[in-house]
Amino acid sequence: MKLSSITPDNSGLICGFLFSPDAAGKALEAHEAMAWLNQPPNNNQEFIWLHFNLVPANTEKWMRANLSLPEEFFETLSDGSRSTRIEDTADNLIAVINDVAFKFSFDPSEIATLWMSVNQRAVISARSHPLRSIDQLRVAVKAGERFNSSTSLLTHLMHDQGDVLVKIVRDATLQVDKIEDELLVGSLQEKRAELGKLRRVLVRLQRLLAPEPAALFRFLHQSPAWINEYDIDELRQSTEEFALVITDLTALQERIKLLQEEMAAQVSEQTNRSLFTLTIVTVLALPINIIAGLLGMNVGGIPLAQSSEGFLTIVCIVVTFTAIAGWWAFRKKQE
Repeated sequence: MKLSSITPDNSGLICGFLFSPDAAGKALEAHEAMAWLNQPPNNNQEFIWLHFNLVPANTEKWMRANLSLPEEFFETLSDGSRSTRIEDTADNLIAVINDVAFKFSFDPSEIATLWMSVNQRAVISARSHPLRSIDQLRVAVKAGERFNSSTSLLTHLMHDQGDVLVKIVRDATLQVDKIEDELLVGSLQEKRAELGKLRRVLVRLQRLLAPEPAALFRFLHQSPAWINEYDIDELRQSTEEFALVITDLTALQERIKLLQEEMAAQVSEQTNRSLFTLTIVTVLALPINIIAGLLGMNVGGIPLAQSSEGFLTIVCIVVTFTAIAGWWAFRKKQE
């Protein structure tokens, strides 16, 4: 592999590490990583991890010029499908992994994608936004955690992502518990809005973070020869953990749906009570409005106009008809 005219300063490299058997990762700069990649492969099972930031315009160009990556990797960078998956392409694992930002606040915009290419000698990862799981992996490597194969690094990342998803589900459950407890004392409309936003985020998380079953099934049953059985079992275990978390996520969505239906029923009941109160007021005011309208007409022949007891008579008539209207309205309510 020849070095291109693009300088290492334009590589967009965030971090690089060289791993040897039973040894902690050794930090590398871009030029050191290129020098190691240009060496002929040896049999000491060393591999390298390079993590890139895709925001600089020259990063992808540098990767194309300096790294022997399959074209499928670059196609996934612009692919519209962002669902989590691992695929085997010409003895390279192409992984698309969705992750969340450092301070995830249940906002869909805080979910971003990490792209990876994994083979026996190199793990190449790239992202456009800072992500939590890959940063946890970087911290673990700096702390001295050891990895005996490139696949074990990928497996560790999958486990970290599963842990992040478990924490998200736990935090979401606490939010739902709090909303459920404060439902009777809080603002109903605000609680409905919170639940609606939370449910949309969980649906997006489930759609993006849940690994594609078909792709994982093909990979686990037709994995490259350079991946040992232990790493395959670890990847299978991580996918099973994902399946359990996704089940909890689905159950939480159903719980939120039931709470939304309960809130909708309460809103409907409150609206019905308001309409009934308005109806009662209208019915009780109907007799006096009708009689006042009739007696207020400036025409001749208005009854009781000359009677000294006319006012009392009209009051008795209004009270009688109002009582009858009220009895009829409350009787309808009881029925």
